[in-house]
Amino acid sequence: MNPLLTQVIIQTTLRHKRKNAGDNNRYSDYELAKGMREFKINIFRYLKDFILITVGIFSAAFGFKGFLLTNNFIDGGATGISLLISALSSIPLYLLLICVNIPFIILGYKIIGKAFAIKTMLAISGLALVVATVTFPNVTNDNLLVAVFGGFFLGAGIGLSVRGGAVIDGTEVLAIYLSRKFGTTIGDIIIVINIMIFSAAAYFLSIEIALYSMITYLSASKTLDFIIEGIEEYTGVTIISPQSQRIKQMIIDNLGRGVTVYNGKSGFGNKGERKDIEIVYTVLTRLEVNRFNNELEKIDSNAFVVMSSIRDTKGGMIKKRPLKH
Repeated sequence: MNPLLTQVIIQTTLRHKRKNAGDNNRYSDYELAKGMREFKINIFRYLKDFILITVGIFSAAFGFKGFLLTNNFIDGGATGISLLISALSSIPLYLLLICVNIPFIILGYKIIGKAFAIKTMLAISGLALVVATVTFPNVTNDNLLVAVFGGFFLGAGIGLSVRGGAVIDGTEVLAIYLSRKFGTTIGDIIIVINIMIFSAAAYFLSIEIALYSMITYLSASKTLDFIIEGIEEYTGVTIISPQSQRIKQMIIDNLGRGVTVYNGKSGFGNKGERKDIEIVYTVLTRLEVNRFNNELEKIDSNAFVVMSSIRDTKGGMIKKRPLKH
């Protein structure tokens, strides 16, 4: 990039962020360097989001046109409503995808934010455009394969779009709103919505199609979870033991994981015994938990261990370092 153009962009960015500044045209080298770093981070993030959403759009469109549409199968959520109406009427699916999701976009703008609403609007519009203009081959007419793989590609498309900061199915936005209003969980709301959709499918289409559509939904939801949560499922482990130093060294040397040690006070019984103790915390994959338990047993079989599931991680020493031999 031209250095002069780069400096103009950075100064414009800084000027937008600076408030009540006496001189908007003079910036220190530190401010310029910081502005350049923020500019690069933003560009990389926008590019990454664009790629994820674009791939998600084509994956979902392939699930629609390559599997579900030719067999009148539906999914849950807003896409399921669109597919159901399309199967019962002559309205094209691409128009229904936009119309059905408009209320969810408006709701998303109110409860999540402007950036999310804009991304979602562009993602849904892109999906409708691809469904309307791009031709995909009809892969198979086998009902079970259609249900499983149609759900797989649709779920992958939704999951990749969520990774990119948008949604192409607005049901979860509605679920978030209703859960806040009525104090229920998001999962309960989504289940109720989908029960209504599949009941309508059983009534208007057939029970067989409704049952296959439930398989589609299960396949899509599992794929979505896999895409969002990642390949590895992490487990947070908290260990309280008098042998904290040996346990910490075991985790570092034998498992190749980083640890965090913080101070606490132990207490138990009626009076409580208060004494200082070191608490060890680490993050493992589920495949490493068994080995960790075996190694811990050798050091302190009475150690108090708390394990909890972690949906995702970012930064730190998450990636395993090479072990020393």
